[in-house]
Amino acid sequence: MKNNAAEIYRSIEAIRFKAPVVHNITNYVVMNNTANALLAIGASPVMAHAPEEMEEMVNIASALVINIGTLSERWIYSMFKAAAQARKNGIPVIFDPVGAGATSYRTKTARELVAQEPPAIIRGNASEIMALFDDQTKTKGVDSAALSDDAVATAQKLSETYNCVVCVSGATDYIVEGKQIIQVMNGHPLMTRVTGLGCTASALCGAFAAVEKSFLSATVKAMAVMGIAGEMAAKKAAGPGSLQMHFLDNLYCLSEDDIRKRLKVEE
Repeated sequence: MKNNAAEIYRSIEAIRFKAPVVHNITNYVVMNNTANALLAIGASPVMAHAPEEMEEMVNIASALVINIGTLSERWIYSMFKAAAQARKNGIPVIFDPVGAGATSYRTKTARELVAQEPPAIIRGNASEIMALFDDQTKTKGVDSAALSDDAVATAQKLSETYNCVVCVSGATDYIVEGKQIIQVMNGHPLMTRVTGLGCTASALCGAFAAVEKSFLSATVKAMAVMGIAGEMAAKKAAGPGSLQMHFLDNLYCLSEDDIRKRLKVEE
């Protein structure tokens, strides 16, 4: 599989040309950030949560991103309804199990959704990924209490069980499909000081999955672009507030040369 700068930029151009609709059922904290990041990369974001419009909204989308950050019974119903319609339509579902392991309600919801409507891609931090399999795993609210390396074995089990791609985010991102493991080492520590950038990564996975046949390749490309834009933003930023601004600008302006200079991917 090719994950070089030219291939990654080809996918960015495809997103910019096609402007795929990415339907997000996401949390209150990140809606604005996520929508702006999708617009910056060239996609067309939709934030819709009402059960009454789920089928219609999914019908116009090229990818569905489900994020359980701010749960409610009505939203959970919408998530299951949307995932079922996405499966019917053959569009990829990206699942972000935000805070799985923090409460039994959250963990139960994440596990049931993955089991009933297996997604194309699961993206989370190490604790969240481990909580999908391990009853003993706990998170620090929505922050990981484990390193990304710790969750690779669990990611492989998830991938094999549900026939999906699993991305474990961290200082090194591990993207797993069956026995195949790809590492993305782009990013900057300052990114952890901006809320919702993990959620943004899941949304970008949706944008790339909308134009890519390989969900493994889509996830690698999304995480690389995310990390590179973050690195470039950190060089200009004075702190978390300006990082967010520069991050969006860099997503919007990202060139093939930017990717070539910074790409750190190991297969």
